[in-house]
Amino acid sequence: QLQESGGGLVQPGGSLRLSCVASGDSDGNHIMGWFRQAPGKEREFVADIWRSSNSAAYLFSVKGRFTISRDNARNTVYLQMNNLKPEDTAVYYCGTRPSWSTSWTEADSWGQGTQVTVSS
Repeated sequence: QLQESGGGLVQPGGSLRLSCVASGDSDGNHIMGWFRQAPGKEREFVADIWRSSNSAAYLFSVKGRFTISRDNARNTVYLQMNNLKPEDTAVYYCGTRPSWSTSWTEADSWGQGTQVTVSS
């Protein structure tokens, strides 16, 4: 089970920090990541991070502005979002997939999502 928090309304150029806590049967051996879905658009990958190496990958348009990190002891993944733009407005979802999986089509858990709105 995944629970996101930290969304809200922010002005362009502002910052938000999203959190996602994994509970239940999670053994921590998962890749954790963030996706987002804007109105009328498909869900898109934003960032993910491996447990063992902390290796991370990002959507090109958020590189240099967003940072994903994780606290394995707390089974929590974070998404620090800086210099937010109106086009970042979306519902942000946390997900996990097994470390052996090759893509997010094999995701095994999703959160309910948290709304991020960037507007003046």
